[in-house]
Amino acid sequence: MDDGFGTGPEDEARAIAERARSCAGVAGLSGGLFGTVATYLPGRRLTGVSVNDRAVEIAIVATMDRPLPETADEVRRAVTDLAGERLVNVRIDDIVEGP
Repeated sequence: MDDGFGTGPEDEARAIAERARSCAGVAGLSGGLFGTVATYLPGRRLTGVSVNDRAVEIAIVATMDRPLPETADEVRRAVTDLAGERLVNVRIDDIVEGP
């Protein structure tokens, strides 16, 4: 499917990050305690999304506006078509009061 982001691994990671950020209950993305959840792009890092051949890991900062499992499920559903057959892991690294 053409999502307007292109087709390379860098474009894929950016598209996943954008979709995750747009979900209700997501205040932002997180790199984790040591910044290990990231995709390395030419000249920069995309924090909060790690993509490989077997899995997609997304680390989010959630808001308290809705139940956390609902937020995680929405993020997972939002990126399923981009992940293909890969497992999608969504982890909540922090919780904030508002958007």
